[in-house]
Amino acid sequence: MEIGKIPENVLKRAIFGQIHTKRDEVLVGAAVGEDCAVMELAPGEVFVLSTDPITGAGKNMGSLAIQITANDLASAGAEPVAMLLTVLLPPSADEPLIRQLMQEVECACGKLHIQVMGGHTEVTAVVNQPLISVTGVGKVQKEKLVTTGGARVGDDVVATKWIGIEGTSIIAREKEEELLGCFSRAFVEEAKGFDQYLSVVPEAKIAAQAGISAMHDVTEGGIYGALWEMAEASGVGLEIDLKAIPIRQETVELCEHYRINPYQLISSGCMLIASPDGHGLVRELAKEGIHAAVIGRCVEGKAKKICSGEDAAYLERPKTDELYKIYQ
Repeated sequence: MEIGKIPENVLKRAIFGQIHTKRDEVLVGAAVGEDCAVMELAPGEVFVLSTDPITGAGKNMGSLAIQITANDLASAGAEPVAMLLTVLLPPSADEPLIRQLMQEVECACGKLHIQVMGGHTEVTAVVNQPLISVTGVGKVQKEKLVTTGGARVGDDVVATKWIGIEGTSIIAREKEEELLGCFSRAFVEEAKGFDQYLSVVPEAKIAAQAGISAMHDVTEGGIYGALWEMAEASGVGLEIDLKAIPIRQETVELCEHYRINPYQLISSGCMLIASPDGHGLVRELAKEGIHAAVIGRCVEGKAKKICSGEDAAYLERPKTDELYKIYQ
């Protein structure tokens, strides 16, 4: 396609034509010539905003872009309402690719009842592959707002579902042909299917109702990065049981194959929660079919200890995500 704004006819067909999910809160949404979107808030409600780019995944990136931003909003106890998209495309892009990206976006939005209310789409030589940047808008009652920095000494630390599921799905999709030379097709398909677990909106809603102290979705940098960030933001120390951290066998095997650390692998789909009653929260999540585990507790001081039997180590500052090693 030619460099510059997407032609209006393509914009209407491939972008606006794929947007079907609507919200009553959105007064002005995506339309030709509209520079701004408009939302209405109820009394006592506050906006929660988050923004994230997707650059590390070529396949299913439209869905991932929505999922990770919705997860950020959910970690604040907010209901995701709407998204603004900036889509930058290389000159090699064509209309079918744009349509596919928007269909992925709308599929994810439909499942979570989120409206795409605006954005910008452009072809530019600055990028050599599609790049999606998403700004998410959520709402929550002011008194129910949750932060990453709310963890308190004595809180249990809970991890939902499993670590590394996003990274596992990306690896299985990006390296499918290569992996089929070492693993069965059933194994690879199972790993690819981990993207079905990427939303943490359901567990965030349950946790917020249970009266928790803090939430943080586990993304780039993996569980180690998320633990460090929550502890630093809250001014607490940690004692974490390495063996209690939930992980799927598929993740273990793919990480061993590529010699990467699963505890530093991108992990959208896993929510980190600090709760005064972690075991009670785990039971509430289990009632809704959501796996979770108490993996440690918040303690006095600044030390962030990871225990494995009699051995112990201390967390370091978050490092580059292990996912990037598969592209080297």
